Amino acid sequence: MPPQDMTTAASPSGGAAPEHPGPDRLLDSLQHQVAVFARRAEQTRLGGVGQVRNSMDRAAYLLLNRLDKEGPMGVKALAAGMGIDSSTVTRQVAPLVDTGLVKRTSHPEDGRAVVLQLSPRGQARLEEVRASRRELMSQVTDGWTQEERDTFCTLLTRFNGSLAARQAAYQLPQND
Repeated sequence: MPPQDMTTAASPSGGAAPEHPGPDRLLDSLQHQVAVFARRAEQTRLGGVGQVRNSMDRAAYLLLNRLDKEGPMGVKALAAGMGIDSSTVTRQVAPLVDTGLVKRTSHPEDGRAVVLQLSPRGQARLEEVRASRRELMSQVTDGWTQEERDTFCTLLTRFNGSLAARQAAYQLPQND
């Protein structure tokens, strides 16, 4: 087990978290752990394992994932679904189009409009990165039970949903 310090400890003070912390202490610990998680995620980029490790940046991964799950869509719809502005999507999509991971096609109902679509090459690349990241998640949670993995995923999904709802309520710009 690694030594505990300010980046790994269960509480901001560096020691083990108390069994029943008060609400302020618990929220301090939570915000600290979220900050540590954000730093560790950025340091490793949670990019997977092997040769694919860190081979796709977060913005590209999220854009390709959205196109895969929701199908072809225009820049405005993609931006709205991701909570970012259209100019950011345009800037982030350009290298994906240039490398052949995304293709621009005519809208099936309005030939004047352009939609973005995951290309076969993009689909293959996304699957490769997903497999690598799945392996990383497997390794990181190796000692966890299936119930612990399920609970963590459920709570992290809920936490992200709460952050997204708060952002939407305050209409704060988001960069990825």
